[in-house]
Amino acid sequence: MMSAGPHHSVPMTQAQINQQHHQQQQANHLAKLRSRKPTDKNLPDGVEEALAAGSDVATSYKQLRDLERRLDATMTRKRLDIVDSLSRNTKRYKTLRIWISNTVEDQFWQNNGLNVDTFDFSSNLESSYRVKIEGRLLDDEWEAEVEEEERKGSDDNRNNSSGNSNETDGDKMETDSPSKTKAKPAPTKRPRLSHFFKAITVEFDHPKSGRQGAETTVEWKKPDRPPAGAGNLPAMADFDEFTFKRNGDENVNITINLYRHEDPERFELAPALAEIVDMREATRQEAVMALWEYIKLMNLQEDEEKRNFRCDDLLKKIIPRETGYIPHLNDYITPHLRPLPPVKLAYTIRVDEEFHKNPQPTIYDVRVAVDDPLRARLLPFIQNPQYAAMLKEVAGLDDQLATLIQAVAHSKAKLDFLTSLSKDPVNFVKGWLSSQKRDLEVIMGEATRGGGEDAAGDEWRRGGPNSVWATQNARESVNVLLAKQPARV
Repeated sequence: MMSAGPHHSVPMTQAQINQQHHQQQQANHLAKLRSRKPTDKNLPDGVEEALAAGSDVATSYKQLRDLERRLDATMTRKRLDIVDSLSRNTKRYKTLRIWISNTVEDQFWQNNGLNVDTFDFSSNLESSYRVKIEGRLLDDEWEAEVEEEERKGSDDNRNNSSGNSNETDGDKMETDSPSKTKAKPAPTKRPRLSHFFKAITVEFDHPKSGRQGAETTVEWKKPDRPPAGAGNLPAMADFDEFTFKRNGDENVNITINLYRHEDPERFELAPALAEIVDMREATRQEAVMALWEYIKLMNLQEDEEKRNFRCDDLLKKIIPRETGYIPHLNDYITPHLRPLPPVKLAYTIRVDEEFHKNPQPTIYDVRVAVDDPLRARLLPFIQNPQYAAMLKEVAGLDDQLATLIQAVAHSKAKLDFLTSLSKDPVNFVKGWLSSQKRDLEVIMGEATRGGGEDAAGDEWRRGGPNSVWATQNARESVNVLLAKQPARV
């Protein structure tokens, strides 16, 4: 049993101490390298004068830098606009037309090759019917885009064939080659019937004869979406037609229930919540934001504690308390969210001869939500795997450019130094010595304001081991000053 008193930590071994010290030194070295890393990419002033007459290198570089800044700003703004547009998850509502029809097999009026005047009932055929549910999205944009792609593909093939007819021999069979064929772009994929629903059930009414077994419920559920990179959905989850077969020789009323599939999921709001947010259907995020807008509109947020709000008569119907907590808005609305009711389609399965002389399907139009067509085209700009590699390459080029600009700045400083020395050596050396004396006074902490710049003392001109330049204080101060300067190229 361990004692309740304080426990002493286990001392580190010498190897652990050395490893920790080595890691700390390595971290300090990397930090020092980062601090010395050049970042300025602007040419120093006066470079144009140092270049040969008529050279516009510096002017062109400054124009390119200005163009780069404007291009970076434009690309960043456009990328933020795309991200904002995708984050809104804009939906557009379209019409899904559904045709419901049925065919029959082996009904008594179909004769089935049997003679009704005989008593031969050896055939084991049983009357049956087959119901087909077919859905298509009514959208002229999809049709126009597919037709445009097909037209372009046919024109390309026609141009290729006409261009090759003069070059090929009539007795030879034309063959496709990589240089003569052009890849046909894949048309935009139309959302299919199963895309809009997560489950389909069919409920049967009991027939008049009371036969059991024929009214078994039909049910289909969409399987879980495969992980990324695992391929498309299976065939049973991607279809435009849904059919089923049952035995029966009487007309039957059925109800087809279509359970909507939306991402993000939409819910039916309870009457108490719907009265506050003025919506009957909404996603969880939309309901929370609408409730927050109501709190701000009615000025219910407390003045001292902004995370709390007062509950008025409407809010007390969903939050049974006097004060609510804003971070808990999601928890408050959860009990008032209900799954959307299914879309119910009524249909009568007809097996009589009169109906099947000229069968007509039953047609329903269902309002469904589809993604904005621009979303599929904008998404690759955000999820492009080459974007990170491109940014890394651009960062490397920027580092090389900053290094080159630093070398240009050092060369410019050397040129200015030598040019000033060649024009007036005496006065330049006097000014340079005065500047060096002033710097040394500042380093050693002996500088006085407004004085000490003439370098007239003998101690500043005298060298050797006994001069002021050889003192320990001057050496340490100069070493500290040089260690802070960026490394030269």
